Amino acid sequence: MSPRTISLTDALRSYMEENSVREPPLLARLRVETLALGEVAVMQISPELGQLMTLLTRLMGARRVLEIGTFTGYSAICLASGLPPDGRLVACDINPQWAGIARRYWQEAGLHDHCDLRLGPALDTLAALRDEGFDDSFDIAFIDADRIRYLAYYEESLALLRQGGLIMVDNVLLGGKVADPTEQGEQTLAMRAFNSRLLGDERIDLSMVPIGDGLTLARKR
Repeated sequence: MSPRTISLTDALRSYMEENSVREPPLLARLRVETLALGEVAVMQISPELGQLMTLLTRLMGARRVLEIGTFTGYSAICLASGLPPDGRLVACDINPQWAGIARRYWQEAGLHDHCDLRLGPALDTLAALRDEGFDDSFDIAFIDADRIRYLAYYEESLALLRQGGLIMVDNVLLGGKVADPTEQGEQTLAMRAFNSRLLGDERIDLSMVPIGDGLTLARKR
């Protein structure tokens, strides 16, 4: 037992990957192709986080999942892989180039029919889903998009989520910047405000997990 989370050295992280991560070859190829895009590749989730998301989707018995920020489709495959045959993933993104990569890999993974890609500003898509009568109907929402709008994405996702549903929020530690008082950039301030808001939100059960760049799990009460 330990009273605090263990520090993750490079050697220990490698050990964990070698002894727990089961990344399918298709996802490994997608990760390599995404790296070739350059600096934006940092937006892709880690294999260990993707595997956790698949597990949580299955544990939740999820049938309807919302993703805000799809990028090249890695996280969408992880989420859709945890769905039953009649499950559905609504994926929100704004970049047609990245969406084209995602569609290719969804097709190859046999998940294309499960993924409803909606291109455009995510807040517009979320408002449209609410207008279509989808409030209280999603089992899981995953937020990994524009940090400045996290609070808005969160509020819309909470409305769309059923009672007992789960919101997963990526990058809540922002590379450690949230804990550095000298960091005063717009994204850092927005993330601090977001984390503080969720801490005091009595509508959810809350846990912040130090995996990847920090993952917040929020269960709707």
